[in-house]
Amino acid sequence: MKGVALFALGTACGAVFVAWVLGVRPPEPPTQVILITPASPPSPLPASPPASAPAPPPAAAPAPPAAPAPPAAPTPPAAPTPPAAATPPAGSAAPPENRGSLVIPVAGVAALQLRDNFNERRGSERHEALDIMAPRGTPVIAVEDGRIAKLFTSKPGGLTIYQFDPSEKFAYYYAHLDHYAQGLTEGRIVRRGEVIGYVGSTGNASPAGPHLHFTIYALGPEKRWWQGRAINPYPLLTAPP
Repeated sequence: MKGVALFALGTACGAVFVAWVLGVRPPEPPTQVILITPASPPSPLPASPPASAPAPPPAAAPAPPAAPAPPAAPTPPAAPTPPAAATPPAGSAAPPENRGSLVIPVAGVAALQLRDNFNERRGSERHEALDIMAPRGTPVIAVEDGRIAKLFTSKPGGLTIYQFDPSEKFAYYYAHLDHYAQGLTEGRIVRRGEVIGYVGSTGNASPAGPHLHFTIYALGPEKRWWQGRAINPYPLLTAPP
């Protein structure tokens, strides 16, 4: 046995020698890693204090109230537009001359053309009217607003019109007409300047001298169109405006 052990030992030594000769080194034992565990966990670092919030900006002082605006200067009123010339009613002639309280009852006749013949004699009687000479067919116009009281044909006056004034205290008498305006009837309201007839020479007027025989009658309380006191129309037709 002893010899077997010696043989094994010699064999092992020979193997080592051979390995040394050949440069073969036995593998190094693995390196042992030793972890060192600290005895206690490290203390946590103190947290950084939070940054202080920025102070809010100071409240702005309230703005002083705006000074009230001075009141606007009042706008001067616009100059009034002059009224348009009144349109004459249908059937009217050219605008008549109006110098007094009444318009001249014959279209186109001026005050300077009138002649006061109210007090002249016609035969044995006083005229008591104004004769206004004009060509036959010249428009005869209402001297004022009023109502047609009577359309009448007489021997001296021929074709005539009696018109009451608005108060019916006076009657306007138009005589020797050639014909009436179309549509003229008794009771109709006519307007100042409206055509109511046409100059002629009916009745006892001379055919060679057509004219309007015009006068004014102051009526009595009975308002009789055929009865009244004659008033001279000349001053009313020729008075300054």
